[in-house]
Amino acid sequence: MNMTHYMELLAVNQPWNLIIFMAIPIVLAETLAITELYLLFTRKFDGAVYYLNRFSGIAVGVYFVGIIYYIVTNAIIPITQAGEWRTVIDVIAVSTYVIAGLPLIWIALQEFGLVNRALDQMGKLKIHAICVALFLVFGHIAMIAGMLDPGILGYKGTNAHQMSDNLDHEFCHPDGHGDMIKQHQKMMNGQMPMNKQGHTH
Repeated sequence: MNMTHYMELLAVNQPWNLIIFMAIPIVLAETLAITELYLLFTRKFDGAVYYLNRFSGIAVGVYFVGIIYYIVTNAIIPITQAGEWRTVIDVIAVSTYVIAGLPLIWIALQEFGLVNRALDQMGKLKIHAICVALFLVFGHIAMIAGMLDPGILGYKGTNAHQMSDNLDHEFCHPDGHGDMIKQHQKMMNGQMPMNKQGHTH
């Protein structure tokens, strides 16, 4: 099965890439979403839950600034320049993952007081809820597209190249291996001198 660049990013350098690009942002975003619901229902804008909500909002937004910068500079730009996108499935998976982080960055900007200054506490909380919803929508699109096989739209991955490369290798007849094994057995039994030359057929 062929993989999108999204899935390949999560699969390599285990378990660190999975932790960096999936576990940490998801834990922060889910913490933000859960505390968001609590505040919407209770309207208790003080205490541990409120400060946990603010912390997770700032942390996940700042974290996604780093992730988006890394993906744009190390994946999107070089892949686009090389023309190595693995069909539109690959484009959707990577781009929606990046887009999913933008609403969370907006939440962080709001918590820093850089945007939405005129809104009251409930107005800001509604913006939080909308941004979290957008993150969940685009994040799940990225996951679904990322797990798809780009081969269903005609992409031929490295397996096909490896197969063609193998066809170019020198053909080695199995009978030759049988002769080599017999010679090796004779050498081990002292029936013939050691030959320094290896398998040359």
